[in-house]
Amino acid sequence: MFLICKNHDYLFEMENIVRIFFPMEKIVTLEEDLPDTDGMFSTILTKTDGGADLFAKAVLHNQTATATRFATDAQLLCADGEWLMASALCECLTELTGYKPPWGLMTGVRPSKLMRSYIEQFGVEKAIDRFVNFLEVSPAKAQLAVSVAEAEDAVVALSDENSVSQYASVPFCPSRCSYCSFVSHSVKQAAKLIPDYTALLCREITENARIADELGLQTLSFYIGGGTPTSLTAEQLKEITDAVKNAIDLAKVREYTVEAGRPDTITREKLQVLFDAGVTRISVNPQTFNDNVLSLIGRKHTVADFYSAFNTAREIGFDNINMDLIAGLPGDSPDSFADSIRQAIALDPENITVHTLALKRSSELVTEHEWHKAAKDTVQMLDTASELLTAAGYKPYYMYRQSKCIGNLENVGWCKPGKECIYNVYMMEEVHTVLASGGGAVTKLKDPHSAKIERIFNFKYPYEYVSRFDELLARKDRIASFYGEVRI
Repeated sequence: MFLICKNHDYLFEMENIVRIFFPMEKIVTLEEDLPDTDGMFSTILTKTDGGADLFAKAVLHNQTATATRFATDAQLLCADGEWLMASALCECLTELTGYKPPWGLMTGVRPSKLMRSYIEQFGVEKAIDRFVNFLEVSPAKAQLAVSVAEAEDAVVALSDENSVSQYASVPFCPSRCSYCSFVSHSVKQAAKLIPDYTALLCREITENARIADELGLQTLSFYIGGGTPTSLTAEQLKEITDAVKNAIDLAKVREYTVEAGRPDTITREKLQVLFDAGVTRISVNPQTFNDNVLSLIGRKHTVADFYSAFNTAREIGFDNINMDLIAGLPGDSPDSFADSIRQAIALDPENITVHTLALKRSSELVTEHEWHKAAKDTVQMLDTASELLTAAGYKPYYMYRQSKCIGNLENVGWCKPGKECIYNVYMMEEVHTVLASGGGAVTKLKDPHSAKIERIFNFKYPYEYVSRFDELLARKDRIASFYGEVRI
């Protein structure tokens, strides 16, 4: 496909608009127009007195669509000129594909963060108006953004200039799901590496806690994720949770989460280790309550396995459990997905997180027709989830989007009142520093007085993490110097 951007520098956003409709296609960008050819998307800015004419054209399957906008000089000097060009291009693509994106022109990761910004500037009513009438977001999605923004405000208020969260990565899984885009490794293949990895992870957790103490920083939330942490043995899990308990005063930590995740890795012994360690929140993730879909996506558990794991967690005493479900999975349908939501609600978990499938390989996108049908079906799935969860007393409290999500749709955390996962909000909205441990983990240093963020990257792969651990530790000197700078 060809994307022409003539007489303007809106290339990045124009490419993002095209990817809403064609997320897996290769896009070649040009500055000069071409003769009409299939898969050509053209955007041209022509200066006039007092502003500019904005022209967009799309050619697809022997059909052509065009659209125009006018931008004033004032709009050209701010982001509004770019939004108007995006609007023209989106109109063309909607006409040719039949898919109208519910999030309109918004392509960023954090819609609720933009909504919070608009509310602070204009108030709720004008913020909604800008979402709907300028950014072309559907009224339902605009209201979702408002609800999430309001829920986030309450969580953000718990954080102050000395607050941090901590994260530990266990990047191992029993097998790889077909849709997974995270850095994770088979437990079987990495078996010889795991003991050394676990020992060094404990050292890094201890070092991060020491640095936080020396800087007078208070850990509000601790999150152990992956991968699948419960891929480890009960003994290895205890090694990690003992390190956390010895390094951090858990009495001052508001939330301690472990993503148990896959039911085929969960045993009573492992759950007991986590409960005895003071873990206050876990995830047990069905992804779907349809065994046929589980088989198609490469999950090695059944719905019955999930029920067993969930019930065992309740028996042990966990009173804050999250369940992940994914909309848009291969083989699923709007009716089947609605049934999964109903079964999840019937179990009365404290959190239900509804994800949208993010595609990672072109082989998963069979034809354009199937892609756009999948997007429309997924919109229906998310709408149904919202209706059912709201009726059951859940509220949306955090939201984000991933690259190449079907239909440019969202992932939303739903919870019972007072059961928000505060780590999710702090991490996604970049509220305060997150000190990270483990392979592929990223420490985010956040200036409490500005939007400044600096990142310290750990080595991506476990073998690098083990072999270059001393080099990784040396990078942590930057944490103290960063706080020395921002506290001046």
